[in-house]
Amino acid sequence: MTNPPENFNAIEAQGLRLTLGEGEAAVEILRGIDLTVKAGETLALLGPSGSGKSSLMSVLTGLERATAGSLTLAGANFSAMDEDALATARRGRIGIVLQAFHLLPTMTAQENVATPMELAGMADAWPRAAAELEAVGLGHRLTHYPAQLSGGEQQRVAIARAIASRPALIFADEPTGNLDAATGADIIDLLFGRRGETGSTLVIITHDPALAERCERIVTLADGCIASDTGG
Repeated sequence: MTNPPENFNAIEAQGLRLTLGEGEAAVEILRGIDLTVKAGETLALLGPSGSGKSSLMSVLTGLERATAGSLTLAGANFSAMDEDALATARRGRIGIVLQAFHLLPTMTAQENVATPMELAGMADAWPRAAAELEAVGLGHRLTHYPAQLSGGEQQRVAIARAIASRPALIFADEPTGNLDAATGADIIDLLFGRRGETGSTLVIITHDPALAERCERIVTLADGCIASDTGG
């Protein structure tokens, strides 16, 4: 998928609400989120545990459906889609890097990167996976399984998998949470470097103010609401 033009909004969210449970047991997680993110922007969602950061990411990526509100991502109206349509819309449009890596243990590094692209119907999935792993410094680890890789190497594979299809949007949820400080710093440098080369919009979910400062814009969440936004 080609990235949208520069004046395109990668994210347009209005009045997003998320309520879990029903009746007296209902808990309001997101309480009316309005958020517009321009294509190519780097944004940090900052806030303590329980502020709603990861829940907002789940809604923005279409993994969780908002209870109310509207959401358009890279030109696709996620609010109007059923589950099958959402799954299709995510492919090639969204890349995700998670704290726990989420690599398939029975697949090699190259297979972990290539398989999602194959499922999306990309004919060049295998050479593209090899090239992306080379770009993150793992050209010599193509045939290694996750158990044979260090934590930092596994996260490099996860970054390669997220970026290989050239998605319009990359979401990274606490991407250094399972890494030591030095390895984490290297991973963040790599993530920003690859994003800069591909032009994707990057949204990082973090509780670390120092990491948030690496982004052009910081949105701080508190109790399911936007408490501050350096971009507006």
